Amino acid sequence: MRKFFLAIVLISAVPAIGQGTVSLDSCRRMAIANNKEILQEQIKIEQAGYQRKQAEAAYLPNFDFEASYIYNQKKLSLVDKDQLLPTKQFNPATGEYDFNLVKDPTTGLPVMHDGQPIPSQVALLPKSALTYNVHHVMAAAVTVTQPIYMGGKIRAMNNITHYAEELARNMHNSKVQDVVYSVDEAYWRVVSLVAKKKLVESYLQLVKNLDSDVEKMINQGVATKANKLTVDVKVNEANVNLTKVVNGLELSRMALNQICGKPIDTRFTLADEGRDVIGGTLRPTHMNMDSVYAQRSDIRSLEIAAKIFDEKAKVVQSEMKPQVAAFAAYHAMNPNSYNGFKNRFGFAFSVGAMVKIPLWHWGGLTNKYKEAQAEARLRKVQIEEAREKINLQVNQAKFRYEEAWKTYDKTKSHLVQANENLRCAQLAFREGLQNLETVIAAQTAWVQAYSENIDAQIDIQLCDVYLSKVMGQMNY
Repeated sequence: MRKFFLAIVLISAVPAIGQGTVSLDSCRRMAIANNKEILQEQIKIEQAGYQRKQAEAAYLPNFDFEASYIYNQKKLSLVDKDQLLPTKQFNPATGEYDFNLVKDPTTGLPVMHDGQPIPSQVALLPKSALTYNVHHVMAAAVTVTQPIYMGGKIRAMNNITHYAEELARNMHNSKVQDVVYSVDEAYWRVVSLVAKKKLVESYLQLVKNLDSDVEKMINQGVATKANKLTVDVKVNEANVNLTKVVNGLELSRMALNQICGKPIDTRFTLADEGRDVIGGTLRPTHMNMDSVYAQRSDIRSLEIAAKIFDEKAKVVQSEMKPQVAAFAAYHAMNPNSYNGFKNRFGFAFSVGAMVKIPLWHWGGLTNKYKEAQAEARLRKVQIEEAREKINLQVNQAKFRYEEAWKTYDKTKSHLVQANENLRCAQLAFREGLQNLETVIAAQTAWVQAYSENIDAQIDIQLCDVYLSKVMGQMNY
């Protein structure tokens, strides 16, 4: 009888790999390939790569082309009317040029009008000569700008973008680990419910056999209808539990399909459904915390973030330093005034340099720099806090893992006791040496022992993957 029940409850030790059978690694790969959050992190890595290339381009000169066109309604005139300009002639006596003025013949002095001398000769400067056609104004230029010294800003920005790309990769790895752990949870939940479904089916068959035995004993006059009703209640309870397990199994399969990116109605057999004892051995849990910190992607992310804020402080500091840039341009203008005013394109080039030196900002830049430094120090404090929490997390995971194995060892001994108690109770009941309540209690203890054994095996797998995750040793 003991061997019969063991054969019914437990799954074969050799997994049946056939059509529609997937392993845990296959589920992990499907989840990683189809998870939208992981895809978002991959896009963020791509964005960070573009930002890095953009920052590297700041070392090189910038070439730009600019062009403009303006239509003006009116012409441009420098005077409002024709201009009469006085003339001069050379005076040999003084060796200088004197204005040509109208003089009084009697006195020889210039004739005055409205307080001004009257010129004897004038030069006519017509308004039309100083009127220019600016209806259509066009300009174009090719410029080259080369930063020479920006106070260390360009170098700091390049460092920031390199760190940002590395940070994006670490965030991607963290997300992958979270997805893998969720896959493992869903996978082992399905395996657990498959085993419990078979366990409940075996228990149902067990109480049905007892029900049949009681009915025969009633016919022989050695049992009562009350005994039959008691067993019927247990049969109904087993049927209800079986329905719950079946429904839970279906929902768990749907949840696993959703995590793997498959339609929820997909049906495939998990490789570990066909195993009576799930593999694994107790591995050493001794750990070097420095090694754990180095392998944890979240700690690495915090360290990279601290470096980014150090570089951001340097960017702010660069605003307090001189900045030097050189530029050159080749430009064309129409109309142009290079050789008189002409309504045609004129070409020329120009070169120059720009220097910017901050002088006094009432402490604004200094306080901005101190704020950036404080932000960088804050990140370093957060790293220390994270290390303390990770230390506690790793030790908790280690104790849970060791406790899971101890629990599993106890459940194995409980299985032996439960099978022997059930065998003895059934045999004594058939011989009339034991009452019905004792048999029912033995059956209940039997199904509970197997359920605890299943939970213990699944708990080992989950504790193992969680310990690997918190130690930064998860393989995926």
